[in-house]
Amino acid sequence: MYYDLTVELIGLVKVYEKETEKQKPDINSFGEWLNEYIKKNGKTKLREPEWEGKSNGRSADSLINTSLVHLYRYAKLQAKTAISNTLFSTPDDFIYLINLTSFGSMTKTALIKLNVHEKSAGIQIVNRLITNGLVEQNEIDSDKRNRIISITPKGKQVLEESIDNIRQASRNVTEPLSELEKMDLIRLLTKLEDFHEMKAKA
Repeated sequence: MYYDLTVELIGLVKVYEKETEKQKPDINSFGEWLNEYIKKNGKTKLREPEWEGKSNGRSADSLINTSLVHLYRYAKLQAKTAISNTLFSTPDDFIYLINLTSFGSMTKTALIKLNVHEKSAGIQIVNRLITNGLVEQNEIDSDKRNRIISITPKGKQVLEESIDNIRQASRNVTEPLSELEKMDLIRLLTKLEDFHEMKAKA
């Protein structure tokens, strides 16, 4: 049985080599190619899942939208538990700090857009972080109407003290998924986010 599987796999590697001569071979690109190859050649087909209301006409789009809203709420509950007894008032507070740590100082407008907030809501979050001494703002000589927002040493310390709880909250949300399922989900969510980000900029 395993011998036959090995022979079939070697054959597929040869096909992969011919179809992707210019690509650098690695296990991830081979896995992606194999998925597409199987779909294209009809080797296997995932069974369409069942869901509540499907027989009454509830669409896949409706289910996905509802699931995303529910998952956001579950994630928010986990995040609120993670930041209890800290200077963070909401999960958005530490997300803003994580973005400043990851991407560096940026304008207030850029920071708010990065977090997909309306301007008024984003300004409230930034002002709260300033009041708590977690970020600071400085004028831009070329644009007096905007401000550069930077994380302060106090902000870095508070974030560092909370990061283990925040990471655990993130793991709690994705707990039942395997690493492979997480990678598949990341690809799908990234595709959705990129699409809506482009539409928002258009």
